[in-house]
Amino acid sequence: MTDTMQRLAALQARDLPVHGGRTLAYVYDSGDPEVDRVAREAVAAYAASNALDPTAFPSLLQMENELVGFACGLLDAPASAVGTVTSGGTESILLAVQGARDSRPDVVRPRMVLPATAHAAFHKAAHYFGVEAVLVPVGPDFRADVAAMTAAIDDDTVLVVASAPSYAHGVVDPVTGIAAAAAARGVRCHVDACIGGWVLPYAARLGRTVPPWTFAVEGVTSISVDTHKYAYAPKGTSLLLHRDAALRKPQFFASAAWPGYTMLNATTQSTRSGGPVAGTWAVVEHIGDAGYLELADRALTAVDAIVASISREPALRLVVPPDSTLVTLATDASCDPFTLTDELVARGWYVQPQLSFGDDGPSIHLSVSAGTLAHVEDFASALSEAVAAAQAAGPVEVDAGVVAFIEALDPATLGDDDFDGLLAASGLVAASDDGDLELPSRMAEVNAMLDVASPRMREALLVAFLDRLQRPVRKDAR
Repeated sequence: MTDTMQRLAALQARDLPVHGGRTLAYVYDSGDPEVDRVAREAVAAYAASNALDPTAFPSLLQMENELVGFACGLLDAPASAVGTVTSGGTESILLAVQGARDSRPDVVRPRMVLPATAHAAFHKAAHYFGVEAVLVPVGPDFRADVAAMTAAIDDDTVLVVASAPSYAHGVVDPVTGIAAAAAARGVRCHVDACIGGWVLPYAARLGRTVPPWTFAVEGVTSISVDTHKYAYAPKGTSLLLHRDAALRKPQFFASAAWPGYTMLNATTQSTRSGGPVAGTWAVVEHIGDAGYLELADRALTAVDAIVASISREPALRLVVPPDSTLVTLATDASCDPFTLTDELVARGWYVQPQLSFGDDGPSIHLSVSAGTLAHVEDFASALSEAVAAAQAAGPVEVDAGVVAFIEALDPATLGDDDFDGLLAASGLVAASDDGDLELPSRMAEVNAMLDVASPRMREALLVAFLDRLQRPVRKDAR
């Protein structure tokens, strides 16, 4: 192994494992090493190819069209449907919002109606494209409220959104009612199925109850579905499908207003590596429809086992029964959720803490993959041990002085001195001599501190944190 590859391996050793089914966020593991081999070889073969110009690399165009065709079959798409391969769910959502905005040039101040549980990528799109996000509270079951969504639609609404399922809680919104309300006002309806779109159709075929959400629902005009999630393809690809070509057309961008080649793009990117496209196509070809049915069965069986293990712990409860492969749990007063997260991580299970939002307290999120099924008994044991350890440790208390410090800060003007002052006051995250941040090995205290901050302050603190993390490493500093 060369020195460079040795150093690469050393760097990667610090990362979360992407295989083994124990990382229950960010990555999705089929549990089949052959899938990974096929993906790696295809990505490598096309790493230098550029999907910018489909006439220069027609093989990539063919692969993209075949991927869209496969998804059309999953999503009950009509013969008129078209689609685009994007870099991930966020780009698919950005394009859905941008296309909806640009389809209505008559609307001066465009708005989109979102359930409060819609993915944060819609807020990013609102920020980028100047489309006001109108947030509608959800019901006690964490699903969108059709009546409230309907009432929020007005003459400036260019898009109405539903989730299948929502990320934070894993439940499918009532798409039929939402899409009908949008159609009645002549408004586009986008279904964000980024995390569920490649597994919910198979769940229905397996006999599980799945609320209607595909193009079979009248009024649904576009759907986003991520292939780098439950299609088990390499990062990062997603698909954005439209009911017909006229709906997609505003998404395209062309410019001849310069002396170079006439720019023509289907997505926000110009140059696009062919590697992820080829890797995704190869994985989908390798697994196939029957393979995905089996993988969905394995993932959903793993969900059943995890739900059962949660039910056996008196200190835990499901926030809501899952409709798909996402499980959200909460704790009672005897068990601090952030400490429980740390204890699970210490036992080799990475789960994702979710901070308080509105009237709802913190929770723990799990994205369950097919590769998790082989380890569900280990998870049950680790969960029981982690609950006992968290109960023994007791609740995490944020010092009153730190709370007061946070409350005195203005998120709009938060500067380096404020951030450094909070670090000093909390004693949780220290700056090293060279200015780098040194994170604690356990994150419960950090998460507890963020949990007492307002959402705007959380945003400001995390932006400051990211800014501090992303600083140049010069060669002489290695």
